[in-house]
Amino acid sequence: MTSTKLIVLISTFLVAFGNRAFFSNVTDIYLVNLKNIASLGSLAILSGCAILLLLSLLCYRHSIKPVLITMLFISSFAGYFMDSYNVIIDDTMIQNIVSTDIAEFMDLTSLKLVLYVTLLGVIPSIWVYKVKLVYADTRTEFLSRLKLFSLSLALSVSMVLIFGSFYASFFREHKTLRYYANPSSYIYATVKYINRSIQRETIPFLPIGLDAKIPATDSDRELIIFVVGETARADRFSLNGYERETNPLLKKETLTSFSNFWACGTSTAISVPCMFSIYKQTEYSETKARTTDNILDILKRAGVNVSWLDNNSDSKGVALRVNFDDYKTPTKNPVCDLECRDIGMLFNLQKYINEHREGDLFIVLHQMGNHGPAYYKRYPPSFEKFKPACLTNQLENCSKEEINNAYDNAILYTDYFLSKVIQVLKANNPQFETALFYVSDHGESLGEHGVYLHGLPHFIAPDEQLWVPAIMWFGKNFNEPNIKSLSGKRDKQYSHDHIFHTILGFMEIETALYDKEMDIIQAAH
Repeated sequence: MTSTKLIVLISTFLVAFGNRAFFSNVTDIYLVNLKNIASLGSLAILSGCAILLLLSLLCYRHSIKPVLITMLFISSFAGYFMDSYNVIIDDTMIQNIVSTDIAEFMDLTSLKLVLYVTLLGVIPSIWVYKVKLVYADTRTEFLSRLKLFSLSLALSVSMVLIFGSFYASFFREHKTLRYYANPSSYIYATVKYINRSIQRETIPFLPIGLDAKIPATDSDRELIIFVVGETARADRFSLNGYERETNPLLKKETLTSFSNFWACGTSTAISVPCMFSIYKQTEYSETKARTTDNILDILKRAGVNVSWLDNNSDSKGVALRVNFDDYKTPTKNPVCDLECRDIGMLFNLQKYINEHREGDLFIVLHQMGNHGPAYYKRYPPSFEKFKPACLTNQLENCSKEEINNAYDNAILYTDYFLSKVIQVLKANNPQFETALFYVSDHGESLGEHGVYLHGLPHFIAPDEQLWVPAIMWFGKNFNEPNIKSLSGKRDKQYSHDHIFHTILGFMEIETALYDKEMDIIQAAH
């Protein structure tokens, strides 16, 4: 067949079989009836034309098969995740994909994914590879492609003009729908991500807090452990009123659980750098975070002993200039079964503390926490209190009760982990002013409104993905009178924006950067 015919066939295939999530979300808003049927049909044509426009620019004699095969493979993966979890693919999701390690990817694999990739990727790719193409001379090929581009563009314009009122609503009032279009959404997002990465390389690094210092009058040593939670929801902590007892150990401690705390983003790649950054959520960007000192850099410069212990996918660039230990493998982590457990990060912690005989200590523990969709892997079998639990990563195959049970069991394990962290701090009370500060990076959708996991853009993200638990515990020697007022602030609204200045306050660092009103402990209200 001719190359033009092949491009048209593959474009039609992608519209018909790779866009279930797109048309499902569209028909949730524009019901299939006599009034909308023609408009919806035009949207299918417009989607095909968009793919044709792109392929007509990329596909020539030597590039056509590599381009089509690559697009089929990637589109099969994109189709699976959008169809199964109702996630969308924007530049932030591309960033998440780039920073995903093998273990995280394996948590996402399933028989259904294999079927998607086989049926929508492998089989059509084999056919594309084997099909015999009939090529004309170069000039004729170019004219043929130009004709295809022109016809696709003309048809696209015609659809928009004929169904103008429909597209005015579609593009103006329902912008999020376009994020489900496969493959245009991930192609646009990838270009945007690459462009952002290139721009970042040209920006000089900005050191901040050069005046940071520990006051000479501060004779007490601080030992602060900051726990970065993973995918935990505030409404699943019984400390915040959840009807299930998910915090049986923490409720025995004298602590403050902030019930109105909000995340900077909906993914680890965004939230973790943001929570350690001086930039607020409204002004934050990955570029700014990567090219500016974070709170760990400032603490180190002031003379604090800073260490990051990680049982997750890494620090997302936060701990590049401080001590970093990876606890994801048995080489370092002594508590591993189905996977290495968060509790293993505490194994050598007392030894580390003892080795530092001078100066303050600030230690970050980055949990695996509730990372989905394989919630059942996030806790040992002895913590399976809520049954039956969803024992697969294919959440669509589990009931709502099973998903909730598995998720809550993982919260129960976090309760155990945090209680053990507090025990470590209590053991060091005689030598230090000790404190625990726990905040989750983001929340999680568990099927509400048909959405699973996390990663939706902040402006459309549901509360389930942004409302996170936050806890403070203080040792008996922590010399701060304002601690007593925290119980009255537990329901006040805070966010990741407050972490930077609160940590400065914890460590008693003097710097012009410090904003007392952004320090949860010191703020007047």
